[in-house]
Amino acid sequence: MGVFAGKKGLITGVFNKQSIAWAIADRIMGEGAECGFSYMPDKPDDTRQKNLNRVQKLTDGNPQVRFLQPVDVTNDEHIQAVMDRCGSELGKIDFLLHAIAFALPDDLKGDTIATSRAGFKLAMDISAYSLIALANAAQPVLNDGASILTLTYFGGEKTVPGYNVMGVCKAALDSIVKYLAYDLGPRGIRVNALSAGPLQTISGRGAGVDEMLGLYEAMAPLGRNITHEEAGNSGCFLLSEMSSGITGEILHLDGGYNSMGSPGRLIDKFRAKQ
Repeated sequence: MGVFAGKKGLITGVFNKQSIAWAIADRIMGEGAECGFSYMPDKPDDTRQKNLNRVQKLTDGNPQVRFLQPVDVTNDEHIQAVMDRCGSELGKIDFLLHAIAFALPDDLKGDTIATSRAGFKLAMDISAYSLIALANAAQPVLNDGASILTLTYFGGEKTVPGYNVMGVCKAALDSIVKYLAYDLGPRGIRVNALSAGPLQTISGRGAGVDEMLGLYEAMAPLGRNITHEEAGNSGCFLLSEMSSGITGEILHLDGGYNSMGSPGRLIDKFRAKQ
């Protein structure tokens, strides 16, 4: 029997096989979890339904998957509809994974100071406020003692050139985690964030992951980058009862990169060349 035997919940934000959300979902389903999945809606003129097909490609034939539903997190009716679906298909749920972030390409690639007003509102709405909206709408279907997990990044704590407006959104998301942990604590519902180092994902490539991989390998105490499997394991831990005493926490999964106060081995390599 796996640690998620008899547990049910909602997974958001799976885009493809490289998604951290999928690494976590795959891991917990392997431990017995039953999951509903929400995904980004396809455009009305997209007859190929690319977003749906990407998720179906991963979930088809898996008996642990209970439903797939498109959700636009800027639309409260969509959010309520997926929570109603959770209630009808799953009953009470034990976990919620929030893995949603977006910024307009021009705002993400440009300097933070040049972020457009409309782009800032959209990025904050999707990347930060959506956690509040989903957690609030989920309250009637969340079991006492449930776990909510979101995905953040170190760029919300320190300046990471190139991460720009998304770093501002992650800073807001990190704060939201703490306040929701307080709000939901009386019911024993925990709210945490997983701050993973760079991985080859859609969002990672948008943030220049190739350059970051080399930097993390050189600076991190472990001297290497993390893996999707490690992200799945860490997410599994935070969503499970194994982390029952942890809430309002940001768990760094980055080989120790966040703990470094200087470039570490990069300095050693530089000195060796002198």
